[in-house]
Formats: sequence, C-alpha cells, structure tokens
Amino acid sequence: MPFSSWSKRLGATGLVFAGILLSGCQSKVALPPARPAEVAAVSVSPERVVLTTELPGRASAYLVAEIRPQVNGLIQNRLFREGADVKAGDLLYQIDPAPYQAAYDQAKAALVMAEADIGLAEANLPAIRSREERLRGLVAIHAVGQQDYDDASAAVRQAEANLVVRRTAVEVNRAAMESARINLSYTPIKAPISGRIGKSNITVGALVTAHQPTPLAVIQQLDPIYVDVTQAGADLLRLRRNLQSGGLKNGGASQSKVRLLLEDGTPYPLEGTLQFRDVTVDPTTGSVTLRLVFPNPDNVLLPGMFLRAVVREGVNDQAILIPQQAVSRDPRGNPVALIVDAESKVGQRMLSLDRAIGDRWLIASGLAPGDRVIVEGVQKVRPGAPVKVVPFDAGRKQGANPVSTTQPAPSPK
Repeated sequence: MPFSSWSKRLGATGLVFAGILLSGCQSKVALPPARPAEVAAVSVSPERVVLTTELPGRASAYLVAEIRPQVNGLIQNRLFREGADVKAGDLLYQIDPAPYQAAYDQAKAALVMAEADIGLAEANLPAIRSREERLRGLVAIHAVGQQDYDDASAAVRQAEANLVVRRTAVEVNRAAMESARINLSYTPIKAPISGRIGKSNITVGALVTAHQPTPLAVIQQLDPIYVDVTQAGADLLRLRRNLQSGGLKNGGASQSKVRLLLEDGTPYPLEGTLQFRDVTVDPTTGSVTLRLVFPNPDNVLLPGMFLRAVVREGVNDQAILIPQQAVSRDPRGNPVALIVDAESKVGQRMLSLDRAIGDRWLIASGLAPGDRVIVEGVQKVRPGAPVKVVPFDAGRKQGANPVSTTQPAPSPK
C-alpha cells in the first residue's frame, strides 16, 4: 500500500479519537442549576366580613280567618268575587233573615207585654197597701175582724211577689229579645279581617249550619307576610358561642334585618325583620323555627311558597379569606394549603375551614396574617422547594363567582 494512503488513514483515525476524547471532556462539565418554579401567591390579611346563612322555609299568611256561619239558614246571596281583596266589615254572604226577624219581633212583643204587666202591678200595689194600713187601725179598736186584716196583709205580700216575678219576666224577655237580635245580626256574614279571600266552598241556595266544620271561604292577610324558616340547633349553639367568645360581633340594628331569595333564586327586593326564635327544638329534626316578617305590597309572596332567607349571624372583623383554588386535600381528605416562607421555600399548612364565601374559603385556623399562600402553580412544587413568587391576578380567572357571605343550608325534605 502506498505511504500516502496509510497517512490518510492514520490522520482520519486520529481525528476520530480526538473527537471521542473531546466529547468525553465536555460531558464532565457541570450543568447550570435549574431555575426555581414560578408560583402566584396572595398575602393573607384580615378583612371585615358580615357573615350570613341561608335558611330554608315557607311563607305563611300574617292573619287567617276561616268564614263559618254562626246560625243555620239558607244562603240567599254571595257578595264577593273569589280571589279579590276584601276589607274588614265587607258583606260576604247573606243568610235568609226571615225566621230570625220573626223570632226577634216575637221576643220584642213579649218584652212589651211583660213591661205592661209590671206597670199594671205597680199601679195596683199602692191601693192594696193602703187597704192594709186602714184595716190595721180598725183591727186595733176591734172595728173589723182579725181575719180581714190578715187577708189584706197577705194580699200585699202576694202583690209584691207578683211584682218581683213580673220584673224577672221582663229581664228574661229582654234577654230573649237580645238573643234574637244577635241571631238576626249573624244572617249577614261579614269579613272579620282585611285580606285576600279564596274560593267559595258553597253556592247560593245551599243550606248551612252554625259552626260547621267546613268553612264557607278563607281570608288571608298577605301584607305583611310571615316566613317561617328552620335553623339547626347545633348551628344556633355555635353562633351563640362565637358571639360570647368575641369571634363574632353583633351587627347592631342591622342584625335583625333579613333578605330573601325566591324559589327560582332571584332576590326579593324588600328587606324583612327577624321577629323571634322559637323556644322549642323540634325533636324529630333537631331544628328551631325562626319567624320573619316581610312587607308584601304586590302579593309576590304567597302562603306555602318555598323560600330561602339570608339571615345575618354577625360581623367578623378579623376574617381570613383565601381563594378556593389555593386549598387542596391530603390523602385523608383534610384541607391543606401551600405557603411561601421567608426563605422563598414552600411550606404546608393544615387548615380548618369555616365556610365558602363566594369563590373564597373563610379560614377558621391554620393561617395567620402575613402568610403568603400559593394560589397558582401548586402542582409544580413540593414542600421545601424554592420558588419565585409573582402576584396573583384574580382577574385572570374566568367565570369567577361574585363575593357572597352566605352559607347555604340544605332544603327541607
């Protein structure tokens, strides 16, 4: 083989060997350290929050009057329109008054006769007494017999007794006339309260009886209107403890103000008032009834309507709120959050949650003012890892819910 060919081959082999040595040296060069993960965090600071709770309930009429007849009779006329508003004293039904008018006239005539008998008895009594007095003087001088005087004295006693009987008869007849007058006054059936009247359960020509079990109609006063809601006894005790411990403060005059959500979720425009809490716990449900009063000028609220009342519990001046996406769960289901410490390293905190307020959690314990809680980038870091913190921009979240301080309650079954 020519020398030039060997030279070329040796040169190529040297180049390859030099390349291998060069690559080995380069693999031993140290790589630059990885950059810390970038996370978005929020700094915890206390806020003043008015805490409320949603309680399910139903509306009920402020006043209810069941219209029943107080005398027997035939319905002659119905003088209202079903579903209309009526005022107290309005005529609703007319019972045939003829038999009661006749009974009243008869009682009135009997009273006149009894009063006339009294007048006659009172007119005769002086003459009878005068005869007794004359005979008393005559019997003393033996001008008349003792028997005549005794008869005259007995006549006086009898006349006085008859006068007492006639006076009693007058009172009896006067009471009978008053009873007949009252029965006659019951023949027109009038509205005892103002409100809205429902359907009529009888028609004209029907025979009704006094105090019958079926009402003729029902009147309900709807403005204002009651809303009766239920609150768990345990929640009531928790609220009382928080107020006593100072964790919550009474909201003052606004504490008794209540808002309302209709069945379709729309808010009722008028505020109501918490009237009272019942003093008895229902043993079957363990709940306490709260009675609320709402103005209802347009009759939007109707008896039996399902509603949700937003009741104010109190004011928390040191509430700690963090976005819900900053809270995760450990394998046991306990809520945890990742924080950034002073050395820009990740730490883990076990949390105790109070309730959801809009798109944030109200923290009962586990965080302190000044803590930086990781909101975005939680999946990229682990406890102890260094991180780079950037401010959290809540506006980047899509579909964020409006802030609310309401804790929902389950619907009644």
